[in-house]
Amino acid sequence: MSDTHGLSQSTASVIDVWIKKFPEGKARSAVLAGLKAAQDENGGHLTNEIMENIAAYIGLPAIEVFEVASFYDMCEFKPIGRYKLSVCTNVSCMLCGSHAIVDHLEKRLGVKMGETTQDGMFTLRDVECLAACINAPMLQVNDRELYEKLTPESVDVLLDRLIAEAKSGE
Repeated sequence: MSDTHGLSQSTASVIDVWIKKFPEGKARSAVLAGLKAAQDENGGHLTNEIMENIAAYIGLPAIEVFEVASFYDMCEFKPIGRYKLSVCTNVSCMLCGSHAIVDHLEKRLGVKMGETTQDGMFTLRDVECLAACINAPMLQVNDRELYEKLTPESVDVLLDRLIAEAKSGE
């Protein structure tokens, strides 16, 4: 596709790669990859305009892109912190103490679930399942790194590392 419909060439290229992975007529299978690429490029969140541009690029009604974006926890619709901490609060993690991890994070960071720290460093989110029930409780940083068998002490070590990483400019 030559017209990127308002998307960056980088995001359009990601979508193109995914479109080629599926049979003709199944371009909608590239929506999630396009949303993720556009979100990363936009500082961690999506806008209506971005989702409309993805729909136009793929050739779908915008509502279909909005439906996908609203289904997945990884899609954000407002600015988030540098580090998004997604804590699993589903049954296995809950039974293994995720409530204590949530309480500890809220106290340490001074925010409630769904909020971002004033310095823009951390956004705290709860998620339904991160698929590591055997190692509960757990959390994920920025939809990428998983941390399992958490304790308040191990959470402090993680937060201290992330803060140091941010200060060093990595």
